[in-house]
Amino acid sequence: MNCLKRECHTLLLLFALVALLLTGCSEQNLAPATSAETAVKKIYNWKLAMTWPTNFPIFSSAVNSVAEKVKTMSNGELVITIDSANKHKAPLGILDMVNAGQYQMGHSASYYWKGKDASTMFFTTMPFGMTATEQYAWFYYGGGMELMQQVYARHGVYSFPGGNTGVQMGGWFREEIKTLDDLKGLKMRIPGFAGEILSQLGVVVTNIPPGELYTALDRGTIDALEWVGPALDLNMGFQKIAPYYYTGWHEPASELQFLVNRKAFDELPQHLQEILVTAMKAETLDAYARMFYDNAINFASIQSDYPEVKVKTFSGEILAAMKAANQRLLEATAANDPQFKAILDSQRAYLTKARPWSIASDFAYLKDNQ
Repeated sequence: MNCLKRECHTLLLLFALVALLLTGCSEQNLAPATSAETAVKKIYNWKLAMTWPTNFPIFSSAVNSVAEKVKTMSNGELVITIDSANKHKAPLGILDMVNAGQYQMGHSASYYWKGKDASTMFFTTMPFGMTATEQYAWFYYGGGMELMQQVYARHGVYSFPGGNTGVQMGGWFREEIKTLDDLKGLKMRIPGFAGEILSQLGVVVTNIPPGELYTALDRGTIDALEWVGPALDLNMGFQKIAPYYYTGWHEPASELQFLVNRKAFDELPQHLQEILVTAMKAETLDAYARMFYDNAINFASIQSDYPEVKVKTFSGEILAAMKAANQRLLEATAANDPQFKAILDSQRAYLTKARPWSIASDFAYLKDNQ
């Protein structure tokens, strides 16, 4: 009898233990579900303004691609809506709109802001400056990114590389440019430091938004313009009006830019900051590859499809005058602007190391294998 009691007591203890374990497991299983039900994922909805018209080749594609990458990698936590110049109507006002917080992001070109800050020009390109390969190395490993953030901190934004066009062509001209006298009084659209150089040589310089270039050339508002290169120029139709197409000197590595409002970026969680920066960097290099590909394909088509186009190179006399004017302007600006001088010194110091390698590698290979 006592054994039976002991067995019953043991069984009761076992039942109680099992019940306790089951209750604990049940509570543990319910806890994550309850937490998941109550957790609300915060969605960051951003707007981006770009200088370019809707569906503009390569440039707008790069912007759209970044937005798609960010949405996918963030699992929808960061969503970027894009407004083209067709909508916001201020293609050359991107920096101001991002600074003011009207847009959290922008896509444009840094040298458009030279009227506000001359130092911004270095982060697109400078006449007779670095190639794209040299410039990317300077940005990411030679101190260029740090200098760029110093400059743009004054304007309430971060700036990141946004796609490179490589060497740009020297422009489309209605008439052949044979001597320096042919430049005097010429009305030309050309932005950045190159515009100041040509002004020194007698050119009447203007800056016109991309969407208005063809009309200005067609109506005679301007006599010449530079845009990018065959990848984009032929689609614009400039060859129908101005048949003289000159090789480049002024923009050897034209880097576009992503602008990001500093306050908006700093308020993002760290993982979203990393996702955004990674997406911009990846698309920057992809856009450069796409630009080179399209430039090569379109340049090859000129001879067969547009036989009236004459590809020219500026004379030695003209190039020498451009270089001299460039040197004068650089020194004069650096003398009055410590930040400008610091960036100029950085690029010059870097090029003393980089250019000999460029000559011994790419240049020597191309020269010997034409």
